[in-house]
Amino acid sequence: MAQNIYDTPEFFEGYSQLGRSVEGLAGAAEWPALRALIPDLHGLEVVDLGCGFGWFCRWAREQGAAHVLGLDVSEKMLARARAATSDAAITYVRADLERLDLPEASFDLAYSSLALHYIVDLAGLLAKVHRALIPGAHLIFSIEHPIYMAPAHPGWSVDREGRKTWPIDSYQVEGPRRTDWLAKGVIKQHRTIGTTLNLLIRLGFAISHVEEWGPTDEQIAAKPELAEERERPMFLLVAARR
Repeated sequence: MAQNIYDTPEFFEGYSQLGRSVEGLAGAAEWPALRALIPDLHGLEVVDLGCGFGWFCRWAREQGAAHVLGLDVSEKMLARARAATSDAAITYVRADLERLDLPEASFDLAYSSLALHYIVDLAGLLAKVHRALIPGAHLIFSIEHPIYMAPAHPGWSVDREGRKTWPIDSYQVEGPRRTDWLAKGVIKQHRTIGTTLNLLIRLGFAISHVEEWGPTDEQIAAKPELAEERERPMFLLVAARR
């Protein structure tokens, strides 16, 4: 079973205070770039892998999606999502993405925000997603960038002049990375960019967009603290079609 760190009280409390948890999609700096990849949703069947508080599920319905299935392993996240939703066309289900079972050829879009880097058997999950999408359907996801995730001890290195660099070690050594973020013992799965993209190709996806996300000039003007995100990519955004 996938690690369910989100139901840990310490982690859930900290996560609930993040900007993206309080403000929703508008609080996620990478959201405008992700939104640009999403097709017209009118009449589409959508599945959100790792739906969290359900922000994307509700947005998708506002854009005209016919039905949205939100999946998450966290009971606490789903409880918050259900409390914030009053729409019969949105269904929230507790599901372990490591053991996912989806109906074949049932969805027009599979979406995932910052969830797939927790998955050990990513090949197995994406194979099931491929089968669950109709021909021509879209897969759009974000993960932590492998450069961000690779270090054994992630964090900025600051020199005598105050310049920040992001140390990278063990990049080619794929596998679990244990970090203390909001709580101790958070486990993520590091893979190189090549491994992730070649996996999609091998499964039959046609990759249409790959973005090593960085803030725009406008975003930095509004939030100067985002400037440091140009020193190294934090997120990897990918769009593909079945």
